[in-house]
Amino acid sequence: MPPKSSPKSTTSATKPRVERRTALLTVPEFCGQMKISRSTFYEWRAKGIGPVCVKLPNGGLRIRRTEADRWLIDLEDAA
Repeated sequence: MPPKSSPKSTTSATKPRVERRTALLTVPEFCGQMKISRSTFYEWRAKGIGPVCVKLPNGGLRIRRTEADRWLIDLEDAA
């Protein structure tokens, strides 16, 4: 029987880099992806036409990536 080979160790240089998608977007991240200003985001929020946000205990806002995707799909249906 041939000897078992040891698994090859991979280093960061040989591993393909995978971009991880976080579950929550910050307001600047969302605005950057949508190519809108922060004032537009807050205007939409005040009118109740923006995506649903999560309010953190420190007062910061986050947008669930799934909620942003759902919100965009709803906009397509309305168009």
